Amino acid sequence: MGVKSDIEIAREAKKKPIQEIGAKLGIPSEHLLPYGHDKAKVGQDFIAGLADRAPGKLILVTAINPTPAGEGKTTTTVGLGDGLNRIGKKAAICIREASLGPNFGMKGGAAGGGMAQVVPMEEMNLHFTGDFHAITSAHNLLSAMIDNHIYWVNALDIDARRVVWRRVMDMNDRALRDIVVSLGGVANGFPRQTGFDITVASEVMAILCLATDLKDLQRRLGDIVVAYRRDKTPVHARDLKADGAMTVLLKDAMQPNLVQTLENNPAFVHGGPFANIAHGCNSVIATTTALRLADYVVTEAGFGADLGAEKFFDIKCRKAGLKPAAAVIVATVRAMKMNGGVAKADLGAENVAAVQEGCANLGRHIENVKGFGVPVVVAINHFAGDTEAEIAAVKAYVAGLGAEAILCKHWAQGSAGIEDLARKVVELADGGSAEFAPLYPDAMPLFEKIETIATRIYRAGAVTADKSVRDQLKAWEAAGYGDLPVCMAKTQYSFSTDPALRGAPVGHTIPVREVRLSAGAGFVVAICGEIMTMPGLPRVPSAEVIRLDDDGRIEGLF
Repeated sequence: MGVKSDIEIAREAKKKPIQEIGAKLGIPSEHLLPYGHDKAKVGQDFIAGLADRAPGKLILVTAINPTPAGEGKTTTTVGLGDGLNRIGKKAAICIREASLGPNFGMKGGAAGGGMAQVVPMEEMNLHFTGDFHAITSAHNLLSAMIDNHIYWVNALDIDARRVVWRRVMDMNDRALRDIVVSLGGVANGFPRQTGFDITVASEVMAILCLATDLKDLQRRLGDIVVAYRRDKTPVHARDLKADGAMTVLLKDAMQPNLVQTLENNPAFVHGGPFANIAHGCNSVIATTTALRLADYVVTEAGFGADLGAEKFFDIKCRKAGLKPAAAVIVATVRAMKMNGGVAKADLGAENVAAVQEGCANLGRHIENVKGFGVPVVVAINHFAGDTEAEIAAVKAYVAGLGAEAILCKHWAQGSAGIEDLARKVVELADGGSAEFAPLYPDAMPLFEKIETIATRIYRAGAVTADKSVRDQLKAWEAAGYGDLPVCMAKTQYSFSTDPALRGAPVGHTIPVREVRLSAGAGFVVAICGEIMTMPGLPRVPSAEVIRLDDDGRIEGLF
């Protein structure tokens, strides 16, 4: 009998009615809005009533820079949540929703794997509760209202050459990166150059994930800068009277989704900005709700700690007033070997020297996370081919940095394989040693914030940017946006902007190609190197093998 696939394991899950999962956290059934039997949204009125409760302990799960060997960050997040419940703690997990783009491209789903999964896996990786469709619709409603306003009267005197609001769709499609709209004559409006981003890069996605309630959501939507006039003054979404209708479209999407793990523990799955082009964290409302219902909340930030964790700390925690109690950095022996120069085809052979060489990437992330004042433990996500000597090499390296690395077998064993990590996380979180502080102060000039991240987190030697980029940042500071944090859009595969440069490079240059103002979300995006805000599909996309079998079941989804 071969090893079962993730989707086969998920199908065999003995799910409980979602009302029973809600009851574990004290959510009355009347405050759950069911989407079928196994998923539900948590009502806004119930969430508002939790405001006076003391929060539990927040645990961040992050990782080394991703490699083709795999790291298993979401799998570890789910496993740790199950592990904490197994040792008698009241715990919940908070993860992001999956984007259709990578599901049908090459990354796959976002529900964990093996015996550490969130279910229903198939719905989670497809349309789920429709949140992403609502975000796409709200975003593109604003796009339509901009072009409609210009077409009819243009009372706001929008300069069609300076419309900065692009359209979005939740799919990888490189053909839409740079397009011209309104061709075909007078009846179709004024032709202009624009393009599409993927929905997870939308400012509306970021706003939904950072807003505290519907009132805050509408305020932030109204703050979106969509275009500039000929005198270069900004035009906001509220000037177009679009914020109200956008809020209506997002009313249900604003409510967090409650589902369960394979072991029937509560999981909040809400929001999904990418970490390489957006801020990479699930919603503030899901996290704060979970913290008021559970004693320990395990959440994740996208990709490696240089992107996801930095943005979690500097954007999400700063804006939401969160104080993480501990952090877990996920690594694998296989990924250490790849960082040490071993080709993917050769990962099966023991190579302790390559593991030791590759540990520099892990070490850099440990130093960076500790720099935020958060205690760290390393989770070695176990693969069957790992040898005792290779595991010992990782443990010895981490010990040399004053931290502990714990072998975790949750993929194969579920919560039983991650008890040691769960106990260590409780020890760190309850120890009270966390003294969290963001990397830079609000008052630091915008370009200095970019330089601070590049030099202290990426260990770059310099940051380059055209005069136009620097002038734009200064103009935003003069307009009152200087206190905003910075969201770096950069490759996830390296500390540098070169995805092929593995390990822990130093002294490289970070080129800032473009900056975008996300006034509603409350940050400035710095686009570095060749990063794209609309990904393309690979040569052989996953979509080619996704289909229904003869029994009407989905095949090929992972």
